[in-house]
Amino acid sequence: MGLLERAIDEFGRHMKVERNLSEHTREGYLTDLKQFQTFLETREISGGVEEAIPIDPMVIRSFLASLYRGKCRKVTISRKVATLRSFYRYLHREGKVSVNPAELVQLPRCEKYIPVVLSADEMLALLQVKFPEDAAGRRDRSMIELFYSAGIRLSELTGLDLGDIRSNEGLVKVRGKGRKERIVPVGRPALQALEAYLQKRPELRKEGADIDAETALFLSTRGKRMNPRGVARVVERVVRESGIGRRISPHALRHTFATHLLDAGADLRSIQEMLGHRSLSTTQKYTSVSVSRLMEIYDRSHPRAGGGKR
Repeated sequence: MGLLERAIDEFGRHMKVERNLSEHTREGYLTDLKQFQTFLETREISGGVEEAIPIDPMVIRSFLASLYRGKCRKVTISRKVATLRSFYRYLHREGKVSVNPAELVQLPRCEKYIPVVLSADEMLALLQVKFPEDAAGRRDRSMIELFYSAGIRLSELTGLDLGDIRSNEGLVKVRGKGRKERIVPVGRPALQALEAYLQKRPELRKEGADIDAETALFLSTRGKRMNPRGVARVVERVVRESGIGRRISPHALRHTFATHLLDAGADLRSIQEMLGHRSLSTTQKYTSVSVSRLMEIYDRSHPRAGGGKR
């Protein structure tokens, strides 16, 4: 095993043990670093921990240039730069490199990102989809309700345990990025859907299940904790059956939760707290969505807007 490969493995352990990052986040970092390693090997660029771990910013710029030639999106390139910065920051702190070369590489100017959001009618169509009354059907309904009611991430939903639901208080305890916990309010329809599912949940349990399956809130038909891909398939199916004619991800339900709150007059600070954003600037992207929707309505409706009926 080369020095760079060993350093990547050590960084992976650091993310898991010391930073307590989620498996999904760790996999993202490691995938980016393996791609960087493959780029170096393909071009026979070496050096070592100062020889086997290149510290020349030009090497990183060459890597980014290859991504541009491969038609990589700017937001993806920015993420890979952030990965390299974090990796080299760790190596610098450990005394394995003398500088962090990624800090000297400028991030590309990304396209403005506007979240995908469902309208109130589209969201209602999702919630009105008919679900079977068996354990899996009740589970699926409660997951859709919870996504919209609490605005939680996909990884947060799959990480929920039975003890995280506080039905009497109308609250749910969520473990977010970096395993940071927060308490989020949950609406009555979602709580009722969860209560109906919990009545049937024993039917999904399997003999000899591990401790994780025993404590998990949402179980698959195989008796295991639901994984993100399984939940995503449920959302895809429900969206298809709703007839809204759009393809959306589970994260779009989180965006919809935040935007509908903002449209109804909720303040940004409260939405930030519920979403678990560290920075208010992250939450402010939803103001762009609301302004865009206002402009769309204005252009469609006002007789002097240019898009209204004359």
